[in-house]
Amino acid sequence: MLALQKVRPGPGIELRHLPEISEILPEEVLIRTAATGICGTDLHIAEWTPGYESMQSAMPVTLGHELSGTIVSTGAAVDSRLVGTRVTVRPSVVCRHCDACRAKDEENCTGRRGIGIGRNGAFASHVAVPFANCVALPEGLDFEIAALTEPMTVCAEAVDTGEVKKGDRVLVLGPGFIGQGIALFCEAAGASEVVICGHNDAARLKTLNDLGFANTVDTAGTTLSEALRPFLGRGKFDVVIEATGAPQVVPEALACLKKRGILVIAGIHPRPVEIDLTQLVRNHQQVRGSYRSPVATWHRVLDYLSANQDRVRGLITHRFDLANAEKGFALALGKAASKVVIHHQQD
Repeated sequence: MLALQKVRPGPGIELRHLPEISEILPEEVLIRTAATGICGTDLHIAEWTPGYESMQSAMPVTLGHELSGTIVSTGAAVDSRLVGTRVTVRPSVVCRHCDACRAKDEENCTGRRGIGIGRNGAFASHVAVPFANCVALPEGLDFEIAALTEPMTVCAEAVDTGEVKKGDRVLVLGPGFIGQGIALFCEAAGASEVVICGHNDAARLKTLNDLGFANTVDTAGTTLSEALRPFLGRGKFDVVIEATGAPQVVPEALACLKKRGILVIAGIHPRPVEIDLTQLVRNHQQVRGSYRSPVATWHRVLDYLSANQDRVRGLITHRFDLANAEKGFALALGKAASKVVIHHQQD
């Protein structure tokens, strides 16, 4: 089977022909992949930005963790009647050996391995995963929309972490897919105003405009505070959610946050950030990190996707088959794409 792999440390990814998966562990299932999204994490791995050194021990490893598909076979410990079930997959595989796992607190497992990072992922026709990581799809949910579930749970978690509520004014920094999903969930939470900022991001800001978000700002050639002057004139924001991964944005984000406001950091940053803690203290502001969501959020997100398929489909700007996946990576790296989905041939 064809697979897109990270073969060695350093920039680059490779399409390789691998043997078909013939054996799976007792607690696993084999999924025939239908659709796989290209994630920002995949881009970082392809470019080999700092923070992914731990995956070297898994190389060569097939990338891809945003997926949907159909269970086609089951391990000895899994009910074979589940063959044919349409699923998406939680990509973080717990170790079952650490103190948290032994205490049945698997959300806080310290030995996780990521599908598509520490073990083979879904940029291939088939992928083996623990059945415990599978989440059944609602009837009628398209595979390509279902492949968005994992990143949309990241978006929902960021909005939950910011405690966005009815009437809040929210600033979203970063108009990539995560920022776009955050905007949708802020809207669903009842925010009275959602402003989304990008930098040289015309294509992705247009995607947001097409979704119905009129308050978009491009900071190219100016500062964040200047670009936001019309909005800050009405007061600072109740919640600011950062989804850029750009360290220099964080101090500017705090400057846009009202007293007792919440700044949520959802981006993955390549280096530490320096902030003015005295101002933070005097303004009673909070900085919260947001990353992985609990399984209950997955069911809520799947319900949202099912109810809003036509609108959410607008987030998918490009589609390719696996043989042309590298074109999708190039578009995503160049900010020309919001979400690229790889479609896999189905029997």
